Amino acid sequence: MVTAEALRDATTALRAGTGPVAVDAERASGFRYGHRAFLVQLRRQEAGTVLIDPVACPDLSGVDAALADTEIVLHAAGQDLPCLAELGFRPRRLFDTELAGRLLGYPKVGLGTLVEEVLGLTLEKTHSAADWSARPLPQEWLRYAALDVEVLVELRDTLAEQLAEQGKTIWAEQEFAAILAAKPGPPRTDPWRRTSGIHRVRSRRGLATVRELWLERDLIAQRRDISPTRILPDAAIVEAARAAPDTLEELGQLTGFTGRGARRYGPEWLRAIRRAKTLPDEQLPESSAPPGDGPPPAHRWAERDPAAAKRLVAVRAAVAALADAGNLPAENLLAPDAVRRLSWQPPEPPDPQLVAAELARYGARPWQIEITVRPIAMALLRLIEKGED
Repeated sequence: MVTAEALRDATTALRAGTGPVAVDAERASGFRYGHRAFLVQLRRQEAGTVLIDPVACPDLSGVDAALADTEIVLHAAGQDLPCLAELGFRPRRLFDTELAGRLLGYPKVGLGTLVEEVLGLTLEKTHSAADWSARPLPQEWLRYAALDVEVLVELRDTLAEQLAEQGKTIWAEQEFAAILAAKPGPPRTDPWRRTSGIHRVRSRRGLATVRELWLERDLIAQRRDISPTRILPDAAIVEAARAAPDTLEELGQLTGFTGRGARRYGPEWLRAIRRAKTLPDEQLPESSAPPGDGPPPAHRWAERDPAAAKRLVAVRAAVAALADAGNLPAENLLAPDAVRRLSWQPPEPPDPQLVAAELARYGARPWQIEITVRPIAMALLRLIEKGED
């Protein structure tokens, strides 16, 4: 749909359809700056498949209103919900086929793999990494995009049956509700710290160089609406931080700075490096670790707090055993962050009621708390009884 009239007709058809609505969105994250949608696909029984160009039709609030009471089926909803919300489309009811697959214990939950495993069908994934911001979109790409929602409701129905058979329907409902209720997180603090390979930069001055180059690259990427890594790869930033070049000639000899895109901004890169070199010591980053209010990285616990390290091992073991028994990944039974926070600073005494309150504070859902609270409390109490806490 590329016109307001066509969008109105499609909205009317979707409203008149029956059953859940399969939805997918195609982005161009590897090509454009940000994660906005460049194609939205919807399919509903008796309405057929609808492909919407959000560049031409950026307001989907009419579709949102038409489907307000309808279950929306997405695969990996956390990836698509933010870009759909930017267009005014915010589901109230959700079924996430990827998350359902995880709760059911499927080892691989990519859409193509799950469709093949569950339905015995093969999805074409030739254009999964295409530049969906290109216009006009080739017909072959549009056919490919339509196939992603062709069997999504059928997949949903089969997974829902399996959830019921395994007694996990309530689990899934609570997980889907949590996804919909989640508020957008605040902007990441110091996102430059997530530069791939930053662990190879050992000095504070080098970390400052990573920061300045990352920020310069981000400004250029925003201005040109290009994915930052297409302008300068992370590996090049790390290489420059380690080598600390002084001239454009030295910079141009480093891996990652030989391409035309990187050379185009040579003066900007060099100015960023020079800014890092002239910063006073008190303005240099202390480490590459992102700041936060949580416990330190787990690999440091044995040195900083041996008792906490033992608690972490015990709690992880309890959760892993429960996850195995429930046939699902441990991280879906209880978020690793909740495990770490509880292990670092458990309630005193660690009785089930207090442990349950802490897990709820860390975002655990009722079904997760019900399953894990007593085994975790017992694991912590055993350490106390052994004098290891």
